[in-house]
Amino acid sequence: MSVVKSLRKVARLARRPRRVDLSHPARSPLGSTVVNCVAYRAGRRITGGVSVEETVRQVRRYGDGFVWIGLHEPSEEEFAGIVELFGLHPLAVEDAVHAHQRPKLEQYGEVVFTVFKTVTYVEHEQLTATSEVVDTGEIMVFTGRDFVVTVRHGRHGSLGPLREALESDADQLTKGPAAVLHAIADHVADDYLAVADAIQEDIDQVETDVFSPQSSPAANAGRVYQLKRELLEFKRAVVPLSRPLTALATEPCPAIDAGMRPYFRDVADHVARATDQIASFDNLIDSILQAHLAQVTVAQNEDMRKITAWAAVIAVPTMVCGVYGMSFAHMPELRWTYGYPLVLAVIATACALIHRGFKRNGWL
Repeated sequence: MSVVKSLRKVARLARRPRRVDLSHPARSPLGSTVVNCVAYRAGRRITGGVSVEETVRQVRRYGDGFVWIGLHEPSEEEFAGIVELFGLHPLAVEDAVHAHQRPKLEQYGEVVFTVFKTVTYVEHEQLTATSEVVDTGEIMVFTGRDFVVTVRHGRHGSLGPLREALESDADQLTKGPAAVLHAIADHVADDYLAVADAIQEDIDQVETDVFSPQSSPAANAGRVYQLKRELLEFKRAVVPLSRPLTALATEPCPAIDAGMRPYFRDVADHVARATDQIASFDNLIDSILQAHLAQVTVAQNEDMRKITAWAAVIAVPTMVCGVYGMSFAHMPELRWTYGYPLVLAVIATACALIHRGFKRNGWL
């Protein structure tokens, strides 16, 4: 079983795209907060200005392109210039700066504000009662007619590979900012499915261990509860996203072209699949937990039967010794030559018969 799990882990890591953390200052010429600022026109990347403001002015001078600005955990002061440049709503800006938001979709005039919860699977050799299974982050996206502003929070979820993939698909990039929003949503949904597949392996392992006679009941209980907590965190990231994606797929938005709705509908299907998997995982973990508790109850009943049986065996010599220990004056057996060995023989015989009866019934 461990060999199969190792092979699955290697295959999962091989399928996972290499994540580049572009928030590092060495990879970010615009500073540690602004990860990148790129202008696009006719599906092609064009040379931007030396600053964000200059790049935006170039795009608006052409009139048929858009700019994509990526930020990583900006402060209010660092975000202020971009807020003023694009006229972003203060409530959305507050959410983007402070993070810890539920997945949602809000519309402020011609700007669509979307929150995605990113999820990554934390590799571990063996699941324990303290293992971290999933790690979450956030991506906030401001989508306008000629701009996309992404704000990323967390240790993972870099959009560098996604940007490279989009730039290699000029036809998709010609659809404008909506194409970037769709690519981010699709990227997040694909990660949900990958994490769900990895959690499935953990659940299978826990299920095998719970029904193994060599496993520890106390350790299994801790692992099941930990997996339940991590699955709840995963659920909080995935389930609320269904409604925003449905809105993008069905409702008109100023910054989203109607031709992009089928693409968002496809992403909504992926999220629905992940949601169904989470629901099935939740039910399966509940069943495993109930089975584990039933095993513990059966084991406790077995112990109680054994204790009761031995108590019944010990009750015979206890009763006999208690009778003769009362030291009454008139007890003829006390002066009889064979009284002591006879009492011992009676005690031994009675205990043997009781022990044999309990053994036959499976109590001992």
